[in-house]
Amino acid sequence: MTPALGIARRELRGGLRGFRIFLACLTLGVAAIAAVGSVRVSIDQGLTREGAVILGGDAQISLPLRRASAEERTWMEDRAATVSETLDFRAMAVVERDGETQRALTQIRAVDGAYPLYGAVGLAPAMTMQEALEARTLPGVVMHPALIAQLDLAIGDTVTFGTGDFELRAALENEPDMAGGNFGPGPRSIVALSALAGTGLATQGTLYDSQYRLALAQGTDIEALKGAARRQFAETGFGWRDARNAAPALRRFTDRIGAFLVLVGLAGLAVGGIGISAAIRSYLEGKTATIATLKTLGATRATIFAAYLAQIAALTLLGLALGLILGALLPLVLAPIIETQLPVTAAIGLHPRPLAEAALYGTLTALIFTLWPLARGADIRPAALYRQALTGNRGWPRWPILALTALLAVTLAGSAALLSGLPRMTLWAAAGILAALMILSLTAWLIRRLARALARSRLARGRSTIRLALGAVGGPGSDTTSTILSLGLGLSVLAGVGQIDTNLRAAIQTELPDRAPSYFFIDIQTDQLADFLARTETDPGVTRVETAPILRGFVTRIDGQPAEEVAGEHWILHGDRGVTYRATPPPEEQIVAGSWWAQDYTGPPLMGFAAEEAREIGIGIGSEITVNLLGRDITATVAALIEVDFSDAGIGFVMTLNPSALAGAPHTYIATVYAEEPAEAPLLRDIAGAAPNITAIRVRDAIDQVAQALQGIAAATSWGAAATLLTGLLVLIGAAAAGERARIQEAAILKTLGASRARILASFALRAAIQGAAAGVIAVGAGALAGWAVMRFVMEGSYTFHAASAVAIILGGATLSLLAGLVFAWRPLAARPARILRTQ
Repeated sequence: MTPALGIARRELRGGLRGFRIFLACLTLGVAAIAAVGSVRVSIDQGLTREGAVILGGDAQISLPLRRASAEERTWMEDRAATVSETLDFRAMAVVERDGETQRALTQIRAVDGAYPLYGAVGLAPAMTMQEALEARTLPGVVMHPALIAQLDLAIGDTVTFGTGDFELRAALENEPDMAGGNFGPGPRSIVALSALAGTGLATQGTLYDSQYRLALAQGTDIEALKGAARRQFAETGFGWRDARNAAPALRRFTDRIGAFLVLVGLAGLAVGGIGISAAIRSYLEGKTATIATLKTLGATRATIFAAYLAQIAALTLLGLALGLILGALLPLVLAPIIETQLPVTAAIGLHPRPLAEAALYGTLTALIFTLWPLARGADIRPAALYRQALTGNRGWPRWPILALTALLAVTLAGSAALLSGLPRMTLWAAAGILAALMILSLTAWLIRRLARALARSRLARGRSTIRLALGAVGGPGSDTTSTILSLGLGLSVLAGVGQIDTNLRAAIQTELPDRAPSYFFIDIQTDQLADFLARTETDPGVTRVETAPILRGFVTRIDGQPAEEVAGEHWILHGDRGVTYRATPPPEEQIVAGSWWAQDYTGPPLMGFAAEEAREIGIGIGSEITVNLLGRDITATVAALIEVDFSDAGIGFVMTLNPSALAGAPHTYIATVYAEEPAEAPLLRDIAGAAPNITAIRVRDAIDQVAQALQGIAAATSWGAAATLLTGLLVLIGAAAAGERARIQEAAILKTLGASRARILASFALRAAIQGAAAGVIAVGAGALAGWAVMRFVMEGSYTFHAASAVAIILGGATLSLLAGLVFAWRPLAARPARILRTQ
C-alpha cells in the first residue's frame, strides 16, 4: 500500500465528520438527474412498447380535407390485413331542453366498424362500440364525461350535431389512441361514419381530416411500406405515422422537458459543487495540524494531494451510490402518482443508461470542484499550516490543476450536450450557468468591498451592531461568496421562471383577451355568408366582424424543389396551412416588398406571402410556391411580402392568392367576431340555430387551455428550480457550519470587550440577512434579464417587470440566509471566552 493510500485509510477511520454536506450535495444532485432521466426513459419505452395501441394501428395514413379515393383505398387494402377509416372534425353539440338551447364545442371522431384495430375503448356503462353507435330509432353517440357534465346530459338524451340527431349511449372514459395526438380544442364525441350522411358535416370544402389505420401482417417491412406510400401519395399532402413513433409530439415534449430538467439538475450539481468545494476547504482547515506534521516528517506535496484525493474519491463513490439508489427508487416509489399524470403507460423500472449518465455527471462535478481546494491545501508550507493559515492562501493553483479543471469542465458540458439530445440548448445552458457563477462571484467580491467601505463610513459610526455585521460581510475569511453563490443560482432560476410565467399569463389572460375576438366561426358556406353578416354586423353589441374565404393545402415545392429541402423543419410544412384569396390589397404599410395585383387580374397565379416566414425560409419576390389544394397543385409566383400579425388571435394567412387562381375551387369562409360579453350568448344561439353546420370556437376557452398548459410547464420548471435551491440551502448550511469556529472566536473576543449576547446575536443575524438579501437582489436582476430575453427574442412579445415576485425572491433569500445563520449562532453565543481564548 502506498503512503498516500495508508494516510487516506487512517483518516477515513474518523468517520464522515466534515463531509456530510459534501455527501448531501452530491447525493441530491445525482438523485435528481437519475430520477428525471429514469422517468424520461420509462416514457420513451412505454411509447415504443405500446406504439401500435397508441397509434391505433401498425401504420396510419392521414389525408387533409378529403377522403381516400377508390384507387387509394384499394392500394391500402392490398397491403394491410385490415383498414380502419376515421374522420376528425369540430362541431357544435346542441341540446334542446324545456324551450332552452345549450351548445358546446366538441371534437367529433366518426369511425367505421373496424375501429379500434388495437386496444379497447372504455365506455360507461360497459358495451361494445358497435352497440354504442348502432342505429336504432336514432344513431348512437358516446361523449367525454366533461362534455356530458357541461350539457347536463343523461344516457338516452338526444344531442344534435349539424342537422342530425343522435342518442347518447355511453360516457367515453378511455380512447386507446388518445396519446397519439388525436385530440382537439373541445371534448371528444364519437359517432358512426355511416351516421354522417345528411348532417351537413365533413362535406367537401369543410375542415376535416381523414385517417386510415392499417393492421399489417407479421413481418411486414414498415420502412419499405412507408417508401411505397410516399410514391403512391406523392405531393397530396398525406401524412404518415407508424408504431415505431406513434406519438411524435408527446415524445418530443417529454424529451425536451426531460432534457431541460436534467439541465436544471446540472445547475443544482453546479451549486452542489460549490458546497463540495467549501466542505473540502473546511475539512482541510480542520486538518491543519495533521498536514503540517506529515510535511514536517517528509511527506511531499504529491503525497498530501494524493492522500486527500483518495479520501474524497472514496466518499464520492459513496455519494454516487447513495444518489443512484435514491434516483432509481424514487420513480418506483412514485410510480402510481406518475402514471396517473401520463397519457401512456410508462415502463417504469430500473434503467441503466440514465443511472450511468447521472454517475458520469456526478463524478465530473466532484472532480471539478475538488481539485482546486486540494491543490491549495497541498501547496501550503508547514510553517504557515502551524499558524492555522490555510485560508490565507487565496492564490491560483498551479497550471496543471487549472488545465485539468478546464478539461473536466469541457468534458462535462460536452457529455451533457451529447447525451441530452439537445446539444445547442445544452451548450447555451452550460454557458449560462458558467456566466451566472462568474457574475455571482464578481458581485460577491463587489459586495464585500462595499461592506468594508460602509463599515468605515459615517453611516456605521456609533452603530456597533451594523459596523460589526458589515465588517464580517467584507472581512477576510467571510462566507459572503459561498452564501451568494449557493443561494443566488437557485433564486435566479426561480426569479426567471416567475418573471416569464407572470408575463405570459398577463399576455394570455389579460392582454390577449382585450385584443382577441370573442368567437372564431368556421365552415361558413358561401350561400350562408350574407345571412351571417346580416346578423353580426347589425348587432349593437358587436364591435367588429372580419371574414375571409379559406381553403387548406400543403406546400409541396419551393422554386421547383421539394419544400423540405428548402425550408427544412419550418412550421409551415408541418401539416396543412390556410390559404385565402383577395383582390384588394391590404393596407399599404403592411406590404413590405413587391406590389399587389390589379383587382381584375386573371393571369398566372400570384401570391402574397407572410414577410417574416419568407425571411425564415429564404424566399423573396419572384420565388415560386407550389401548394396542393384538394389534390390539385397550384404554382404561384410571390408578388408581394406582407406583414402578418398572428399574435392577436385574429385572421391571418401565410399565403394569399389572386382570386382567379382559385376560381371554381370549393371553399368555405371563416370569421372573427368581436363582441361585448352580454352579446355573445344571443349571437351564438341565433347563428347556430340558423346554420347548424357552422362551428363556433370561443376564443377565451382556447386561451384558458393555453394558460393551463403553461401552468403545468411552469410548475415543472419551478420544481426543478426548487431542487436547485434546496441544494443551495444545503451549501448555505455547510458554509454556516464551516464558519462556526470563526464565529466562536469572534464572540469570545466581543464578550471580552463587553458586548452583550443580544448585540452579538443581532450582528450575526444582520450579516446573514444582508448576505441573503444581496443574493436575492442579484437573482432578481438575473431573473429580470432572463425574462426580458425570453419574452423579447423567444416569445417576441413585450416585457414588464413584476415587482411582487421580485420582492418575494429578495425576502426569501434574506430569510433562508437568516435562518441558517441563526441555527449556527447558538454555540458561539454559549461559548465561554476564557476557555476559547486560552487555546489560541
